[in-house]
Amino acid sequence: MGVNDILKEVANLKPAEKYIIIENLIQELNQIDTSIEKAWVEESEKRLKLYENGKLETLSYEEVFNQ
Repeated sequence: MGVNDILKEVANLKPAEKYIIIENLIQELNQIDTSIEKAWVEESEKRLKLYENGKLETLSYEEVFNQ
């Protein structure tokens, strides 16, 4: 069954049934990739330690938004 076939089937559904399908699709698309999440946590902890030890170059608000 292709996408067009699915869309034709969905067109015949009641609004509440369409809503259920939409919600399920959104949840599927929003699943967190745990390996990516873990990598970001590790990177943010590394950057925080560098910042706390004065070893991370930072920019002021003005430097970031006035360039």
